[in-house]
Amino acid sequence: MSAAPRKVAAVTGGSAGIGQAICEDLLAKGYEVVSLSRRKASIDHPRMHSIEVDLGDRAATGEAAAELVRRFEVDTVVHNAGVIRPALLADVKLADLDALTELHLGCAIQLLQAALPRMRAQHFGRVVLMSSRAAVGLATRTAYSATKAGMLGMARTWALELAADGITVNVVAPGPIRTDMFYDLVEEGSDKERALAASVPVKRLGESADVARAVGFFVDPANGFVTGQVLYVCGGTSVGSLAL
Repeated sequence: MSAAPRKVAAVTGGSAGIGQAICEDLLAKGYEVVSLSRRKASIDHPRMHSIEVDLGDRAATGEAAAELVRRFEVDTVVHNAGVIRPALLADVKLADLDALTELHLGCAIQLLQAALPRMRAQHFGRVVLMSSRAAVGLATRTAYSATKAGMLGMARTWALELAADGITVNVVAPGPIRTDMFYDLVEEGSDKERALAASVPVKRLGESADVARAVGFFVDPANGFVTGQVLYVCGGTSVGSLAL
C-alpha cells in the first residue's frame, strides 16, 4: 500500500509564462510548490518557494537539486524550463545543441535522480516533462525539436522503469502558446500573429492556463493508471501543419 502523497511539487522555469501558470494551478490544488529558475517566482503565497539557479549549468543544477530534496519532500517534478534558439540548418550551432541538451534533457535527469529515492520510499511520484509540438517537426527548430523529441523517448523509458514504484512519467507538448517566449519570435498584435492563430485548427492561440490544466491531470494522485503518454496541447496543430 502506497503512502499518502504529500503533494510537494518542483517546477522548473516557474517564474514566468507557462511555468508560473503551473505553479498557480498547483497552489490552488493545495500543493507546496518550489520554483527552480534564474529568477525568483513573483507569486506571493505561503506555500510558494524559489530556488534561483541557471538550469543550463550542470554543476549549479546539481547543487540546486541537492538543496531541493534536502529542504522539501518532493513527490512531483514538472520540468518546464526551456529555450528555443531558432536557426535554419545551415546556421545551426553545435553549441546551441549542447546547451539545449543540457537544459531539456540533462537537467531532467539530475532532478529526477535527486527526487527518486524519496519517491520510491513512499511508493508514489509524478513526473511531467514539457516537450513541444515542435517535436514532430518545425522549420528553424533543429536543436529545439531534437531535444524536445528526446523527452518523449526518455519519458517512455522512465515510465517503464518506474511504474512498479508507483511513479508515473508523462509528457505535455504545447503548440503555439501566448507567452513572452512566443512574442520574442512573433510580434504581438502583428499580421503574423493573426495569420498563425487563423492557421490553428481551433482558430486561436493557446494560453498558459491551457497547458497548466494538462499538467494538473498528469500530476493528480488519482491518475496512477496513466503513464508513458504524450498529450499535445496544441489546438490541433500536431495533426495538421503549422507555419511560423
